[in-house]
Amino acid sequence: MCGIVGILGSKPVAIDLIDALRRLEYRGYDSAGVATVENGHLERRRAEGKLRNLETRLSKEPLEGHTGIGHTRWATHGKPIERNAHPHMSDKVSVVHNGIIENYRDLKAELTAKGHTFASDTDTEAVVHLITDAMQHGCTPVEAVRRSLDRLAGAFALAIIFAGHDDLMIAARQGSPLAIGHGDGEMYLGSDAIALAPFTDRITYLDEGDWAVIKRRSLEIYDRSGKRVERPIVKSAASALLVDKGNHRHFMAKEIHEQPEVISHTLSNYLDMGEGRVNFPDLGVDLSQILRVSISACGTAYYAGLVGKYWIERYARIPVEIDVASEFRYREAPMSPGGLAVFVSQSGETADTLATLRYAKEHGQRIASIVNVRTSTIARESHAVLPILAGPEIGVASTKAFTCQLAVLACLAIALGRARGHIDTAKERELVQALVEVPRHISAMLRDEDKYVDLAHTLSKASDVIYLGRGINYPIALEGALKLKEISYIHAEGYAAGELKHGPIALIDEKVPVVVVTPADELFDKTISNMQEVAARGGQIVMISNADADHAGCKLAAYIPVPDAHPFTNPLIYAVPVQLMAYHTAVQMGTDVDQPRNLAKSVTVE
Repeated sequence: MCGIVGILGSKPVAIDLIDALRRLEYRGYDSAGVATVENGHLERRRAEGKLRNLETRLSKEPLEGHTGIGHTRWATHGKPIERNAHPHMSDKVSVVHNGIIENYRDLKAELTAKGHTFASDTDTEAVVHLITDAMQHGCTPVEAVRRSLDRLAGAFALAIIFAGHDDLMIAARQGSPLAIGHGDGEMYLGSDAIALAPFTDRITYLDEGDWAVIKRRSLEIYDRSGKRVERPIVKSAASALLVDKGNHRHFMAKEIHEQPEVISHTLSNYLDMGEGRVNFPDLGVDLSQILRVSISACGTAYYAGLVGKYWIERYARIPVEIDVASEFRYREAPMSPGGLAVFVSQSGETADTLATLRYAKEHGQRIASIVNVRTSTIARESHAVLPILAGPEIGVASTKAFTCQLAVLACLAIALGRARGHIDTAKERELVQALVEVPRHISAMLRDEDKYVDLAHTLSKASDVIYLGRGINYPIALEGALKLKEISYIHAEGYAAGELKHGPIALIDEKVPVVVVTPADELFDKTISNMQEVAARGGQIVMISNADADHAGCKLAAYIPVPDAHPFTNPLIYAVPVQLMAYHTAVQMGTDVDQPRNLAKSVTVE
């Protein structure tokens, strides 16, 4: 996965494909390639490393086709070598792909038994052979893709071209964004409108589950059920230097919807998905010898760190101390030399976090920073940098950066647990597979937001909102309350559900919505008991759960269903509903969602 481009042009497209890919370099990648239709057959050029290596290859072996696709790859399945680089192809079809095909092993076994030969270690190649197999059995390209999409599990974006079809490209979106550009007798495709900025500003964004049949002078879009649909052409504000909102009303909405893709990107940097292992970077310290971890952060990043505490203590059996950065250094916490200190910051410039980092460094700690900006001050002053790879986050209220921070912390917990012998190979594979499935689960939740619009009418009338969660879900209750405060200006508080009767229950009456984060885990029954205490006092209960609403045993004001998933990944998944609740409530109230009052994206003063 990483960057996708496609062109149905009126002249050779290879150089334009490279130029478009260059505008997606901010996403990061380790190989690149292009494929074109050349006199009825498919040709491709691929290279490891940066785009300049692919340009060198093309200068020696040019492509002249007027129809082509290109890709910059960040390895997920298979090493970052040329045979695993995109595009992948057979004699009939060529494919580039972002995301994760979760059931590729089953598809590969099925297709290998039919006589198909795989040339790479990637999940993407299963798509190539699935479409090829359908075409070998008489299907047209369009029908072959339609049938193949029904077989794929995961979150992905695809661009596909075909031998013998110079005026055809098919695109499909399930969890990863795609934009179609309209030209004069030409059409364009990109995973971001930025890539298409030099060619056109007339853009059609595919909705979740859409797939499109693209020709130079026509565009047909179908939804998940195969029904023909119309999507508007909008005028894009994107340029090579500007991120735009796409077809979303606010940057925050766009960034919430980008989470399946960016989490996939983050995980690909820390996991070998084919082997079911964590490939964690060297922190410069023997992980098996770490006796204590300290985590420090501010705001939303602090709540990510709090989730990390639960993960590390449970799966690595290492005690974790966590504090908000503005308090940590002032209480002059004793720190034994040789400990690991982890600092979490979206911008990498947070003043309190930076000051605490320097304090920890002075006290002999090994410093690891989890940041979105690898050139930031916190990154430069760390011994090891763990990038979250979320891409630009414009909205002040963090969404995709938060879930990507969680993804990195989850991988760190697994790596520590494995190093210390508390996670065996089978358990590691189980937890890695659970992480791989997260983008699909989030994608499923983002398909229908009507329930959040309805709920926003209720929340927008409240003066106070309480969020409850237990165990590892307690930080998600804290984060939900913070999001609502940040962008809707409604007073909200998050509490550990077990603390309800130790004070907060006094606040509850029929005017107070109580949002309960309660997955069906080992603490579910206890949380339900707390929820019933709220019901007995007339509170308006909003239940967020993968358990059926009838398990509540009481009247609900609203029920937000969540997909079944491994309990390990619940924080990543349950973060999304609380983000959507806050977003739609703020929209209902007419606040400035992307730039809420009194807040800044990067807090560079104490």
